[in-house]
Amino acid sequence: MITVKFNPNTNILESKFEGNVTLAEIVNYIIATKENKAYPRKLKILTDSRKAIFNFTIEDLDVIVEENQKSLEKYELIIDAIIIDDPKKTVLSMLYMELTKTNKYKFEIFATKSAALNWLNNF
Repeated sequence: MITVKFNPNTNILESKFEGNVTLAEIVNYIIATKENKAYPRKLKILTDSRKAIFNFTIEDLDVIVEENQKSLEKYELIIDAIIIDDPKKTVLSMLYMELTKTNKYKFEIFATKSAALNWLNNF
């Protein structure tokens, strides 16, 4: 399950990935973000995936990257900090990071919320 809340005090989109997280849920999350005209065009995202089980394959990353590219057309810049706590999620996220290299998308992996927020706040 993916839950999303925009924090107007920090100007950060706070996403939580919990339980089984499927490819369809991630694609729907990206599409909803793309279509939301109220978010700042320089969007900062904090994604907490510590309670998630990624239920998709390495091959599915291409679909996620493709949807993300479409979303980037609607934004000046997206800065995404993801909090991860296990090796499988780290591997998937590192592969994703390699596939999504573009000047309009910054993506980093963190072990703690404070480190992720510190990085986001430096943009």
